[in-house]
Amino acid sequence: MLKSVLIASAAALLASTTLAEARTLRLAYASNATPTKQAMTEFGELLSEKTDGELTVQFFPDSQLGGERELVEMVQSGLLDLTKVSGGLMESFSPIYGVFSMPYLFDDQDHFYKVMDDPEIMEPIYQSTADTGMIGLTYYDSGARSFYTAAEPVEGVDDLDGLKIRVMQSPTSISMVEMLGGSPIAMGQSEVYTSIQQGVLDGAENNEFALTIARHGEVAKYYSYDMHTRIPDVMLISKATFDSLSPEEQKAVIAAAKESTAFQKTAWGDAIAATKKEAEEEFGVQFFYPDVSEFQAAVQPMYDALQSEPEKYQVYEQIRAAAGD
Repeated sequence: MLKSVLIASAAALLASTTLAEARTLRLAYASNATPTKQAMTEFGELLSEKTDGELTVQFFPDSQLGGERELVEMVQSGLLDLTKVSGGLMESFSPIYGVFSMPYLFDDQDHFYKVMDDPEIMEPIYQSTADTGMIGLTYYDSGARSFYTAAEPVEGVDDLDGLKIRVMQSPTSISMVEMLGGSPIAMGQSEVYTSIQQGVLDGAENNEFALTIARHGEVAKYYSYDMHTRIPDVMLISKATFDSLSPEEQKAVIAAAKESTAFQKTAWGDAIAATKKEAEEEFGVQFFYPDVSEFQAAVQPMYDALQSEPEKYQVYEQIRAAAGD
């Protein structure tokens, strides 16, 4: 009932704010790090420039129209033109995205960028949701995800034993925490703060921005750099919207999206450093650097099991091959 009311309210808001002069594409997103918000703004500006104002973007930021799952469903239905969501959530809509939630998949940021910028790897993934009403346009860096906790730091695998850890609504993320001895709880980002505060959760896993932008550093003071995953954010467009554009407009949308990714890359590193400093100085968060080798050993059975999923395993092999190039 609540979900239907939310969608109806969003539909009314979208209908009341649609502009008539130029074609306006409606882009909604949940809470995000500043570099990602800036990149989406850049996308809108670039698209307007490339189409001489024939296509513009109207933004509905910070969960104004709902959480990430609701936004994806709105894009699928054509109610919304564009959204930006976590690749972890996308596993629920296309299983192939689950490969990005595999722990220790990427060696480092350079390896991550090399894979994500490779159309041979990424285009089939972006197109994997076409039959369900949407396609991927580009990615944004979402950093490395690590564990952060309220009571004690995670300095080894044993420290996760029995801890209730928030994960994204991703079967692979759930399996990872189970392998590490934790008790995964899938929930939306908006619920995490109060759940940690009330003891429903012992901690969560995310990049450093969660400590400051979502203010999780107020309730979770221990951040452990195990850096288990690098899950991209993905910009999605409704297939109905994309198909309704002229070939020239489609090219402009794709080009603006890719250029906004390049813009975000340049801003990401400096923003992470500033956020870590803010978390330490203003929130009192302590940072720890555990030996990740025992974490890697603990999740190895996930890779053994991956061989039974040929589509995912093929992408995994492509990703690992890129590390050795």
